[in-house]
Amino acid sequence: MEVKKDFALYLMRKMLEIRFFEEKIVDQYARGTVPGLAHLYIGEEAVAVGACANLKEDDMITSTHRGHGHCIAKGADVNRMMAELFGKKDGYCKGKGGSMHIADMQIGMLGAMGIVGSGGPIAVGAALAAKKRKSGQVVICFFGDAATNTGAFHESANFASLYRLPVVFVCENNLYGISVSMKRHTRVKHIADRAAGYNMPGVTVDGNDVLKVYGAVGKAVEAARKGKGPTLVECMTYRFRGHFEGDPNLGERYRTKKEMEQWMAKCPIKRFKKTILDRKWASKKELEKMENDVRQEVEDAMAYANASPFPEGEETLEDVFA
Repeated sequence: MEVKKDFALYLMRKMLEIRFFEEKIVDQYARGTVPGLAHLYIGEEAVAVGACANLKEDDMITSTHRGHGHCIAKGADVNRMMAELFGKKDGYCKGKGGSMHIADMQIGMLGAMGIVGSGGPIAVGAALAAKKRKSGQVVICFFGDAATNTGAFHESANFASLYRLPVVFVCENNLYGISVSMKRHTRVKHIADRAAGYNMPGVTVDGNDVLKVYGAVGKAVEAARKGKGPTLVECMTYRFRGHFEGDPNLGERYRTKKEMEQWMAKCPIKRFKKTILDRKWASKKELEKMENDVRQEVEDAMAYANASPFPEGEETLEDVFA
């Protein structure tokens, strides 16, 4: 797979945006300034960035409770994201949704969703609409390994395959459903094996290698756009933080320190940084400047959130539709 310098640096910058945004939340959550729960994406950056790099602006995605990475990879405004996390009026949901309810229809981000597995029916519905309109749009549905045990996932996969819908199912297999190992919640060795039950292609890739994710999802997106129907792409990855911020010892009560260290050694950003340096796409100095620029972008987002007002009490019942 041929990758050009500018594109490689774009991938790196996006992964850094996710990593530094999430690290800022780690810091602020520890200070007690972030209301509600936060499920962070640190360690999984290559999946969102590699997958979304195949999409056009009017293509769509559905996200999960661990959705900050998907939002940033699809082009969401980090200022409005940060404001939403802090419950501020200038956030994507006017401060009333928080971390798990960020959406931006203008860029095809159909929403982060707190209910596990709930993105499937929405993604399939959007894909059905795209097919009916003959718009050429493709939808990527992100979800975790444990979500494949929900009825919504199986119904969505069956419907998408039956009608050859332009949807790509991207499973972020980080080996755990909250605190339950995949070995204890799923019989198959690979989630991708379940694709056979719906007569769709299924492939497993290294989810910590952004170029491999880009290539695998790219083939699936191309097939979907040509009317060949859905693909299930399983990306093997790992969350460096606990299930949520506040999960004791980063989840060490249900996973071993050795396992955590082995996966952290496979950091997608460190691996891709080495690739960039080895292929001479950028120098260490150029990458340091990129990192500094992205850190400043996140600091600016924090300042934007701090300057944004909280919504007024009488706004509680606004934007309520059911």
